[in-house]
Amino acid sequence: MTGKRPFILIVILAGLLCLGANMFIQSQLDSSIRKNKLIDEQFVEGAPPLVAFTTVALGGFRGLIADFFWFRAMALQDEGKYFEMVQLASWIMKLQPKSTATAAYLGWNMAYNISVTYSLPEDRWRWVNKGIELYHEALHYNPNDPVLYKELGWIYQHKLGNILDDAQRYYKWQMASQMLQILGKHYPDWKQLAAAPETEKDFVARLKDEVSFRRDLLADGFGEIGLLYNKFRDSGGYMPENVLKRLEKDPETLNLLVDYFRVKWLYERFMLKPARIVAINEKYGDLDWFLPESFAIYWAVLGAERSPERKNIDCSRMITQSLQVTFTNGRMLYPGSLPSMNFLLIPNLAVVDAVRDSYRLAMEENKKIASFRHAYQNFMTRAALTMFSYGQYSKAREYYQTLRKEYKRAHKAGHMSFEQFIYASWYEEIKDVGYKQAMDLIGGMIVKGCILLAYGDQTAAESHIRMAEICYNRYNADRPESRVALVPFAQMKSEIAKTIIKSLPANLAERLKAFATYEAQQKSEKAEENKKAAAENK
Repeated sequence: MTGKRPFILIVILAGLLCLGANMFIQSQLDSSIRKNKLIDEQFVEGAPPLVAFTTVALGGFRGLIADFFWFRAMALQDEGKYFEMVQLASWIMKLQPKSTATAAYLGWNMAYNISVTYSLPEDRWRWVNKGIELYHEALHYNPNDPVLYKELGWIYQHKLGNILDDAQRYYKWQMASQMLQILGKHYPDWKQLAAAPETEKDFVARLKDEVSFRRDLLADGFGEIGLLYNKFRDSGGYMPENVLKRLEKDPETLNLLVDYFRVKWLYERFMLKPARIVAINEKYGDLDWFLPESFAIYWAVLGAERSPERKNIDCSRMITQSLQVTFTNGRMLYPGSLPSMNFLLIPNLAVVDAVRDSYRLAMEENKKIASFRHAYQNFMTRAALTMFSYGQYSKAREYYQTLRKEYKRAHKAGHMSFEQFIYASWYEEIKDVGYKQAMDLIGGMIVKGCILLAYGDQTAAESHIRMAEICYNRYNADRPESRVALVPFAQMKSEIAKTIIKSLPANLAERLKAFATYEAQQKSEKAEENKKAAAENK
């Protein structure tokens, strides 16, 4: 044993020397990393205490622990213990906050794989939200990672916006309901919200009299502004009655407070910032922010900005695809004052120029691909017809003129007047159809017109009924034989309206009845005027 002591001492000394050298080298490496910004340490500075602790204290062991949690999470999924898995996923994010691939997979897994194991739409919606929340957490730690923005945008575009999931209408309804609570109205003044305070410090700095405000707030039963915010949020966007009554005497402070609460709530729930929304609306047109395609555009824009050279083909494709859907189904109409499952999606004509420009950019960047040119031509034709159908006659004429200029010989618009172009395009829809198909086509337009009337969009409704009558007259003119003639248009419209009224909720049915009564009265008065004029002429 005596002979071994020098050897043991040498080993200990060598170990201590190696440890000291390792600490020195590690210190130099850490200093070089910080100096040259080789890693992003932002998540440590602004992260919750648990993340900062695990990052500093656990060091390299974080990866081992995260791997253990990962395997455990997969085992829990196989066992169907999903709620325990959520907690593990959050811990994995806190142990490895820079592992964006892990966050993306876990978030996608909840939104897609786990959600579809449930049959009830509310259960599916809960798990889709769990996945979105995990993306939000990852973005707090990785605000410059374009992959996370793209993946989050994809969930909104594909999972919530598409029709592949049986619960997709429920998702859209829930999104609209929550956005209405947060914003207070369907189409808020986004510029006003963008100018609102984003933090309590900013809000307090803009108060006329902070001392009086805090004294009155305490008298109302709220010792802190945060407590009043929690009450506002938990009550669905309503200010407590006593606070509202007092602040009605100071509308400037009331509006400032409500706007601050709405902006704070919007970011907490959806991570949206009004200033960004204003910029997107100015670039692409006024979007309906109750719909998932608008969210997809928002995240794709941020993803492109965070990408090298501020370009990302996947994000650009997401923006273009979402804009196309927005043009065809980008406005939500719903009965009454609150969103419901009976919502109706109609075109958002405000984005038509943005869709056109996206096609032109694609053609410019892909000059050898003919499919872009064909798709652009088809879109321009369909856009002109859609805008005409929804009463946007001057805009429809503008797109017709563009077609006429760009395709003088290769398109029918090049050798037709505007009216001929519109009627010929609709005629193509009906020229080869039989009696039943004509009834379905014309009846479908009348049905759409009646529903639009019930939902309050009178301009679009009248345009649809007008196009239905054009197609009706065209069909009968081409088929004068009585055996294939359609029933009188007024009779067809009346019968369809009666059927629709029976199928609608009471409030929508009453609105459609009122319009039908008004229309009948107008026709009666017109007939009486014609009768008097005829009598006077005699």
